[in-house]
Amino acid sequence: MSLFRTELRRLTKRRFTRWMTVGGLLVLALIVVGLFFSNQKIGADQLAEAERSADQQHQQQVQWAEQERANCERAKAAGENVDYYPPDCAEITPPLREDIQADWFLPSTFDFKKSFADTLFPLAGILAMVGFVVGASFIGAEWNTGGMMNLLLWRPKRLTVLLTKLGALLAGLLALALPVTVVWFGSLWLVANWRGSTEGVTSGVWQSFLLTGLRGIVLALVAATVGFALASLGRHTAMALGGAVAVMVVGQVGLVILLDLAQVRFAEAWLLPTYAYAWMTKTVTLEDWRTCNATYSGECEPAILDITWQHSSVLFTVGVVLFLGAALWTMRRRDIA
Repeated sequence: MSLFRTELRRLTKRRFTRWMTVGGLLVLALIVVGLFFSNQKIGADQLAEAERSADQQHQQQVQWAEQERANCERAKAAGENVDYYPPDCAEITPPLREDIQADWFLPSTFDFKKSFADTLFPLAGILAMVGFVVGASFIGAEWNTGGMMNLLLWRPKRLTVLLTKLGALLAGLLALALPVTVVWFGSLWLVANWRGSTEGVTSGVWQSFLLTGLRGIVLALVAATVGFALASLGRHTAMALGGAVAVMVVGQVGLVILLDLAQVRFAEAWLLPTYAYAWMTKTVTLEDWRTCNATYSGECEPAILDITWQHSSVLFTVGVVLFLGAALWTMRRRDIA
């Protein structure tokens, strides 16, 4: 019997894997439902209502300006302290009607071209979370229950067994992530058709969305590998989950406080979420307003630092190599007990 097929079957049969997958899919479904009911398709009725709301807002501003101008003139005539009014009460004027745009009063609508890229972030985040937790539980449970020791009696090649388990995990996650991403594209396309707009979506826009979706899948695979490696190092699921909590909650929050106290430039460059965001968006520009770069026009512009997807790829590669390499090394060197 193939070891890979056996591990893949063991992965899919685990109740924790199924429940974690169902939970992640349920969250994604709730996001789609929320987007559907919180958006509307803009038509003639919505535009007319927005125009009426803009007219009403302008009338309210006119009434307010007239009342404040009258209060200003009355206060000055009575000799009261009117420092909060301008020197000339005639300067209190309402905004022009064209300054109040009807677009401000339009209901929320789902513009596929403008909004879809942002929806890929929660998709990638949920897939990464599912991959990390399932990966950690998959190998952690094997160590905790003694399944790994029993398996090595049948297949004594330690590294082959560990890497096969990892391969089964990544294959299972990929088999989940690809159709989920396709369904995500289709669901939000339908939301845009029924509750928004799909105008301006060209082949170039589709290509950009597809590449971002693929980067999200790669991020999930990296998270699953790291979770698997950490749990293998500690030979317990809690090692990976505890490490994640320590790094993301204690370490990152503490690091933010420390960097802020030390007034370190571009403090966000030391935070992991910055690199995950840069991986998805291709570039994140950090600004340091404490540094003034004077321009020829005399303006003060902040110093900037670009974090690109190449920087993120280097960080992810180093992390995978270090954690997985350490897991393989300890698997080969330590006693199986």
